[in-house]
Amino acid sequence: MVVLDREPLPNMSLGILQPMSATTFELEQAMTVLSRTPAVLDDWLRGLPAQWTDCNEGPETFSPFEVVGHLIHGERTDWMSRVQRILEDGEQREFEAFDRFAHRQACGGKRLDQLLDEFSKLRGVNLTHLRVLGLDSKRLSLRGRHPTFGSVTLRQLLSTWVVHDLGHIGQIARVMSKRYSEEVGPWREFLPVLRR
Repeated sequence: MVVLDREPLPNMSLGILQPMSATTFELEQAMTVLSRTPAVLDDWLRGLPAQWTDCNEGPETFSPFEVVGHLIHGERTDWMSRVQRILEDGEQREFEAFDRFAHRQACGGKRLDQLLDEFSKLRGVNLTHLRVLGLDSKRLSLRGRHPTFGSVTLRQLLSTWVVHDLGHIGQIARVMSKRYSEEVGPWREFLPVLRR
């Protein structure tokens, strides 16, 4: 017998899932997702052979190892720096441009387990800082200036942080799946992750 430790989803009827619809941003939910990313990556990647963690999809793409480095770079230079810029300067000062490949130099010579530890520590510090800010709906509507997009809200920035994490988790799954793209034989037809 399976015992559920939570209430069933409200949009489920007779086991039929309803299409997902977009929802409004809720800071606590966003922070819950963000807080879990380090553990997800740690459980998934720590101790795997390099054949799994160093593979990528070609030039200008990231291996799982590089994704962790990229996320660390974001923790250091992007997310909370931009939060602070919005709160302190609004649209008066443009965000610093984010170099999505800067992690390559910073991660040179490091092992994956070191990167996973560093990511976990930085994410914890950043989420503690974010929580202390006491952001309410009014402050989440404050605007900053992105170098490419122009005017953006704090709510949009924090939503992007969550989706950025989820996108890279999906990327890791896709890259790792492709290691067996030929080995699955005819089942490839039913594995859309291999066709992306």
